[in-house]
Amino acid sequence: MSKKILHVEGMMCNNCAKHVREALEKVAGVASVEVDLAAKTASVTLSADVSDDALKNAVLEQDYEVTGIDAA
Repeated sequence: MSKKILHVEGMMCNNCAKHVREALEKVAGVASVEVDLAAKTASVTLSADVSDDALKNAVLEQDYEVTGIDAA
């Protein structure tokens, strides 16, 4: 399993974090998601190869912006 950390702008409350987490959990190949509201990040554990664009688009559909993706 691999892990990616998404830097997400626009999350301001736990409800925002929930929307981002649920959107990422729906992406095929995502095993788990942990959102850190204070750090404005979402740590995604992958069970298969998932493109950065697929993760970014899932967040964009919830009206949040991904400003960067790091391998963890």
